[in-house]
Amino acid sequence: MNLFSLTLASITRLHGSWLLALILSGCATSTPTPEVVHTPALPTPTPTAAATEQTSSAPTAPVLTPSAPPISAQPSDRAVELKANALMGLQAQTDIWERIRMGFAMPDLDNDLVRNREVWYASRPDYFLRMTERSRPYIFHIVEELERRKMPTELALLPFIESAFNPQAVSSAKAAGMWQFMPATGKYFDLKQNLFRDERRDVLESTRAALDYLQKLYNMFGDWHLALAAYNWGEGSVGRALARNRAQGKPLTYSDLRMPDETRFYVPKLQAVKNIIAQPEAFKTVLPLIQNHPFFKSVPIDKDIDVEMAAKLANVSLKDFKALNPAMNRPVILAAGTPQILLPWDNATVFENNLQSRAGTRLSSWTAWLAPRTMKAEDVAKEVGMSAEQLRAVNGIPPRMLVKAGSTLLVHRPHQKENNVAEHLADNGHLLLAPEVVLRKVFISARQGDTLALLAARHGVTAANLATWNDLNPNVKLTAGKKLVVLVPSKESKRLSKTAPAAGKGKKPNSTQAKTAAKSATKTAPKSTQRTAQR
Repeated sequence: MNLFSLTLASITRLHGSWLLALILSGCATSTPTPEVVHTPALPTPTPTAAATEQTSSAPTAPVLTPSAPPISAQPSDRAVELKANALMGLQAQTDIWERIRMGFAMPDLDNDLVRNREVWYASRPDYFLRMTERSRPYIFHIVEELERRKMPTELALLPFIESAFNPQAVSSAKAAGMWQFMPATGKYFDLKQNLFRDERRDVLESTRAALDYLQKLYNMFGDWHLALAAYNWGEGSVGRALARNRAQGKPLTYSDLRMPDETRFYVPKLQAVKNIIAQPEAFKTVLPLIQNHPFFKSVPIDKDIDVEMAAKLANVSLKDFKALNPAMNRPVILAAGTPQILLPWDNATVFENNLQSRAGTRLSSWTAWLAPRTMKAEDVAKEVGMSAEQLRAVNGIPPRMLVKAGSTLLVHRPHQKENNVAEHLADNGHLLLAPEVVLRKVFISARQGDTLALLAARHGVTAANLATWNDLNPNVKLTAGKKLVVLVPSKESKRLSKTAPAAGKGKKPNSTQAKTAAKSATKTAPKSTQRTAQR
């Protein structure tokens, strides 16, 4: 074989290898023809009469037709039924809404109340857009926690129903935060509520508590619709409703229970929001693009820091800082009680760098002060070097109220004080107030056989006080008609003067006797009688 023949054979073999590699590469990277998934359309909303009055042109849910023709299956192929809204293969979700759709796991509720709420939300696109936009900082974290706990992602939509995703929301019943915890329920789930912070509004802690509570309710009832009803109405109320149906032989489902209207609409509201999130185009609704990645980062702090200083070091506006850290009740963050703050992801590094550059400097202009005795706000202000107006404003002290002994107050931090506020104050600080009572003199007369003890009991005071007010010995013998002074609150003395006098021995009692007798009668009367007399 000559050199030319050898070279030609080598080239042929090499060319064949390249060709084979190219063919295999094409097989590996070619895009398969997509399989068409027929997503069932939502039923056409059939609004109730009330809904029809609100919105005359409610959008309906049209049948969605696939954009590509179906592929003919080979005889050996088996039909595969996919979950609605599922993604093929390992394709990552491009936004948070797709990720939420992937985790839907609750049974659907389909009734007129759902249709009614669909119409209500769909007819208010601006409101729905604002509400979903407001969820941007928080919803990724909620979805992460739900998936970690293997809970349905429909629950990430619950703050839409509870608070429209407003962490500062407070209901008329004093429920607070985007998950709307009542004070007692918050304490049960270890949400701190004190002078400095209210963790019912905290993004991380309130979410942890809400999911703990929802898991507890699901384990109790074994049904997500009943668990949601209990979250709104109370587990005891749902338990009693179930027991009533059971005794009457009625079904034990959410739709069959007798409940208040608020709870009756609660799950339908969530279902309506779920339906709109699942198919926004069917309701002519636009969802904001919220990327499927964290919005905030948790940054540790080890020193007390003013809220304004923290926002400045992070290079974020005060409004944006408070949106991520809404639990703060006062203009300072106490490291002993709040060892971390939340910052937008890109600003966390900025904060850490700026914080490091200020190592050794004081970052807080406030500290906690414990009231040694019951004091007027003006007296406290003098003692801590503040104006009374500023002390009242920063601590929320109303006019004519006393600061009780043991109260924790936020005051200016002295220049010589370098230590952080202690943990027991940061976690348990409370402001205790009492009405500022202005006393007024009222003259009374002793009766035949009266002692200081009898006279004091008759007028609702102590014998020791009565003796002190009148500069008398506690064991003094009183003569009939002797005048004595009683100190009573100014409003009380006016009220006593208008109260009907007590009956005497056929004589018209004087005004002093009328006052004292009325006070005695009110003191011993049942509460219902007291309220009637005072009205």
